[in-house]
Amino acid sequence: MGQLSEALARIADLGGPVVLLLGGLSVLVLAVVLYKLWQFAAAGVGRHRALSDAVTAWDRGAGDEAQRHLDRSTSYLRPVVAMAMAGAADVRRLEAEAEQRFARLESGFRLLDSVAQLAPLLGLFGTVLGMISAFQALQAAGAQVDPSVLAGGIWVALLTTAVGLAVAMPTALLLSWFEARMDAERVLAQKALHTILAPAGRPGAAGAMGDA
Repeated sequence: MGQLSEALARIADLGGPVVLLLGGLSVLVLAVVLYKLWQFAAAGVGRHRALSDAVTAWDRGAGDEAQRHLDRSTSYLRPVVAMAMAGAADVRRLEAEAEQRFARLESGFRLLDSVAQLAPLLGLFGTVLGMISAFQALQAAGAQVDPSVLAGGIWVALLTTAVGLAVAMPTALLLSWFEARMDAERVLAQKALHTILAPAGRPGAAGAMGDA
């Protein structure tokens, strides 16, 4: 504990409270990213082989085969597809059910977006504060100006901008990757639902399956 306090004090002396704040944000981002990776893996994001096989079989009119494929699916979209196959033909209801599941997977995205936008501004804010302190020291020195004092103050000030960018850039990249995955999930869900409700191999199959 003492070593941690000493390290934090050293960082505060080097970059000021803004660097400490950015360090805290980086830890928060790391925690959120690790949680989202676990959540995506647990939900089976991107792993819809059995579900896709079920939709393909349903599209060509093989209802029993489609049900067998669906039974072995572990996709988080399985309940929505099962509702569609059971005859729940209201596409808006089905899309709402899918969106509810997407919303759970997208929780935390706004936090990552806020950090990606805020971190560079915090870095710039720290730089401005550092420059103010450097020029105050320069003014206090009067005629006895030591260039190393000014250079050291500017170096410390610019450090906060570098730290802010170092936090913001990977956060923005990770957020873009997460959003791209979710866009692909939405496309897959839309295609699956509309295929089930209007199969090519057997028009009106959804209703027939529901009556069965």
